[in-house]
Amino acid sequence: MMSTGNGEYVWNAVDSGSCLQTYSLHSEAVRAARWSPCGRRILSGGFDFALHLTDLETGTQLFSGQSDFRITTLKFHPRDHSVFVCGGFSSEMKAWDIRTSKVVRSYKATIQQTLDILFLREGSEFLSSTDASSRDSADRTIIAWDFRSSAKISNQIFHERYTCPSLTLHPREPVFLAQTNGNYLALFSAVWPYRMSRRRRYEGHKVEGYSVGCECSPDGDLVLTGSADGRVQAYSFRTAGRARTLRGHTQACVGATFHPVLPSALATCSWEGDVKIWH
Repeated sequence: MMSTGNGEYVWNAVDSGSCLQTYSLHSEAVRAARWSPCGRRILSGGFDFALHLTDLETGTQLFSGQSDFRITTLKFHPRDHSVFVCGGFSSEMKAWDIRTSKVVRSYKATIQQTLDILFLREGSEFLSSTDASSRDSADRTIIAWDFRSSAKISNQIFHERYTCPSLTLHPREPVFLAQTNGNYLALFSAVWPYRMSRRRRYEGHKVEGYSVGCECSPDGDLVLTGSADGRVQAYSFRTAGRARTLRGHTQACVGATFHPVLPSALATCSWEGDVKIWH
């Protein structure tokens, strides 16, 4: 699945490479789209302030909501799949309940934009990365939140003068990684007080202001990231050394993700609008 323009496209990634279905739901750009945990629905949010949950087979709208800000990121709760959190061009993030079509919680910080959201293991806590990057705003670059109470758990996690456009959780170890505009991936503990590793960081790719995504392989052995120069870079999780470099895009590679069932396959996308499948 990819989002581009005002719609979402579902592709046959393994066999034909053809587009299977197009959903034109939004009146402005779609910035965030997520598979539901069951894999049969798509949740999308756009610059038109709209949120939609669509059944893939029928195209039926199972949920529609109107936010009060432009959506740039959204994530399902890992335990309660009827709940998701969204953020965007606002000082607040909102938790929605699909069953009631209502906002059930708000999370507010002194920021202008939320860049990414990451739930930790059991879903009782989550992280948000923001546009705050100056030396006097180190308490807002990455924030840990208590999901139920909406309280900040920690706001002294990342102290370097870079924004973090994307976050990813390791599938086996209690750690998470943050993509930084310092052209490296930083490693953090996923339990309080969320300390950053000073001995291990992953560098060799470029971010340069793009919203470059990152991800761990299903077995946790590799860390995958795009790069502003069009490359796809894989690092060894244990050593932080470069494991593999793919050169497939002429413009910035902003997304790279492993197939959820076929671990040897991955998809990448670039700033020029193309999607490639690798085996």
